[in-house]
Amino acid sequence: MTQNNLYKGFEVELFTGSLNSHIGVSAEIEKKFLDFVKEPDNRNIEYITTPEKDYSLLFEKLITPRKKLRRWLKKKELTIIPSSTLCFKHDIQVQRSDIDNVYHQFIQDNYGTSIATSSVHINIGIDDLDKLFAAIRLIRSEASLYLSLSASSPFLNNKITDNHSQRWIQFPKTPSKVPIFVNHNSYIAWIEENIANKNMHNIRHFWSSIRPNGPQRPLILDRLELRICDFVHDINLLLGITAMIELRILNLFENLDSLDPLNASFFSIDKLSEICDQNETNAAKNSLNSELIHWQDGKKVICGEWIQNLLSDLSSTAEKLNMTHLLNPIYEVLEEGNQSMKWINQYEEGLSIEQIMKISIEDMIRIEGENV
Repeated sequence: MTQNNLYKGFEVELFTGSLNSHIGVSAEIEKKFLDFVKEPDNRNIEYITTPEKDYSLLFEKLITPRKKLRRWLKKKELTIIPSSTLCFKHDIQVQRSDIDNVYHQFIQDNYGTSIATSSVHINIGIDDLDKLFAAIRLIRSEASLYLSLSASSPFLNNKITDNHSQRWIQFPKTPSKVPIFVNHNSYIAWIEENIANKNMHNIRHFWSSIRPNGPQRPLILDRLELRICDFVHDINLLLGITAMIELRILNLFENLDSLDPLNASFFSIDKLSEICDQNETNAAKNSLNSELIHWQDGKKVICGEWIQNLLSDLSSTAEKLNMTHLLNPIYEVLEEGNQSMKWINQYEEGLSIEQIMKISIEDMIRIEGENV
């Protein structure tokens, strides 16, 4: 029933390097491949997929650029590193991909290598503005769940951290406080105010767990962009997370009174934004084992249990849309742990960070090889 689905697209950030170091070649990659763009730090590269409704097409859009890049990297004896932070011992200075880029200079001067992370931004097409902002409110209220499923950054500079998503702990959320937007006009006013008072350098300088996106921000919007997820090397899991988000949004559209936090939250909108931020921090530290505060009733709940309950709520919609199979990787994560949890277990068993990454790189290559 693809016609009932929403459009979905991805911005995928990757780290390049060897089996024991981060080596930046993003400027070269951008020149070689039209579908890749460089990030401020040369160790990062990004590709963007065109929007599709069908999940099988999305799989191809996600895996094809990665396989193409890997073939090119292999000739240079380089690879894709699946960690969402600079996990190997590294130079703490920004390695600029474009020394003439003024915005990149601003980022280097203000944030340094805290921005040198990799992630997946998930875009969901919604062209009705009232529904778009309702979806942004709901998905922001549950963003910690998606971070927990995707967490893949327990290491930094060849050391284990105390966090499952070191990326989200260190990433400079900007502006530091983001309200719950009640409508499009409140978003426009907030953006204009923050650019005017220099909290934001430009419209792109809005780095939060979720934001509206579109061809002419802040005025013309057509999609929700979830930015909180770590890099997910297992494409089936990434599509599972995406399907869960899509199902939640479709469920919302059928139940706006009971699922829009503007109407249905235990908290005021000011307090809700604080709860969302607190949940995100807790999820970044302990992911599936974190204790979160539910936006609906204010009760404390373990993240993994919240996800399990949400999957149960979405099961009938998933069955109706023939999407149940897409959610199987999420059940596997709930049973076996996310990527960070698996890596932490391997580290505690005595493997080095280099050994752990080598195993995961081989796993990525195997996945790609199975889908030639």
